[in-house]
Amino acid sequence: MKNVTWSSRFTKQLDGEVLDFSQSLNIDIVLYNADIRVTLAHVDMLAACGHISATERKKLTGALKKVNKLAETGKIKWAAEYEDVHMNIENALVGLIGDLGKKIHLGRSRNDLVTTDLRLYLRDFIDIYIEKLRETQFVLAVLAGEHANSLFPGYTHMQVAQPVTFGHHLMAWSEMLYRDEMRFINNKEILNVMPLGSAALSGTSLKINRNMVAKALGFKTVSKNSMDAVSDRDYVCDFAYANAMMMMHFSRMCEELVMWMNPQFALIDLDEGFCTGSSIMPQKKNPDVAELIRGKTGGVYGSLMGVLTLMKGLPLTYNRDMQEDKSLLFESIDTTLSCLSLMPRMISTLHLNKNNAKKIASSSFSTATDIAEYLSKKGMPFRTSHHIVGEIVKLCEKKSLNLHELELSEFKNFSKLINKDIYQVLDPINCIKSRKGVGETSPVSVLRESAASLKRLKKFGFK
Repeated sequence: MKNVTWSSRFTKQLDGEVLDFSQSLNIDIVLYNADIRVTLAHVDMLAACGHISATERKKLTGALKKVNKLAETGKIKWAAEYEDVHMNIENALVGLIGDLGKKIHLGRSRNDLVTTDLRLYLRDFIDIYIEKLRETQFVLAVLAGEHANSLFPGYTHMQVAQPVTFGHHLMAWSEMLYRDEMRFINNKEILNVMPLGSAALSGTSLKINRNMVAKALGFKTVSKNSMDAVSDRDYVCDFAYANAMMMMHFSRMCEELVMWMNPQFALIDLDEGFCTGSSIMPQKKNPDVAELIRGKTGGVYGSLMGVLTLMKGLPLTYNRDMQEDKSLLFESIDTTLSCLSLMPRMISTLHLNKNNAKKIASSSFSTATDIAEYLSKKGMPFRTSHHIVGEIVKLCEKKSLNLHELELSEFKNFSKLINKDIYQVLDPINCIKSRKGVGETSPVSVLRESAASLKRLKKFGFK
């Protein structure tokens, strides 16, 4: 076994087990298209700068496109002895056009090539992530508009706290995903810098045109320091973090779906296409998709911690440790893409049990805060009104009554400021309608926020 890329300095062949241990082809093979795109732009630049002839450029370009076609159709012969996808592509070129294929490495190293490939690869995927997050937000905004008037229990500490509208709760989810969208947009902005031309770590003595390559590949600018360009993977950490945050939000959403679907809540139902049954209990309808998304979050967290730990102790510049970032990254991408595809489809099937939602939203003295605010509006200090309402709730518990079942005379025993209009305050419908401010739960507010979200998303083609 002879390593054709760097073996001339060595007197012994690489141990076979070491080759198996160190090769990355089984992981980075997915970068073949990005690698060829980068190399095509690099070849054009080499020709423009006079390092290869126009004829050589034409032959290299044609051969690179042929290699890409062979890879797409599964007809290329990948070989682990060439270590990675980059040297395999160079070897394939040599096989097609001879020694001319060896000229593609002029003015670059695998160190700057791999990080350029990876940036290009991630940039493409980020566009998919942004699109899917917007799709989910669109589904939520539509559903929120449909449920702008639907009563729903708002919880703190998993106890019924105050009535809200279901639309308001859905828009809370949407806000979470909007910030996730922004994180990926920021991530794309940060990684949209081209490292190619940094070579191994110090640049190249050849006269090259980095800006030409950057423009051809759609990069915003070129890296400003060759050592930093080849040695950092902060953009991978950023992506892994954005991924983890998105999955954290998905997990919270799925936790609520699972909880709400529990017959003891019976707040919602999901389409059977997103549920499974039991091998022994024939009556079961389990929200397995939501549970699996919740479970897969742990693996995505692991990818983030893996990349952060990988990088934390590495000196400048390139270290072989960095090869391991791709296995962590690609696994994370595979996981989250499947979740991104399923989330909007599953949410769109959600059916609200309006009667039960109203019943629960009206329970547990959920309008008690409104009594305190009612008294405060009449001049009573809030802390005093808070104390009085606590006493009223205590009486209701003692008599096994709801707040609206107390007689007016009983209310007046606590404060002469309480009049007949207290019963309007205790109505959950009036409770939600009174909260009309920006970001509040009233139907008016929900419709406003839903419409604003839909207006933004329609600019991206959602209808």
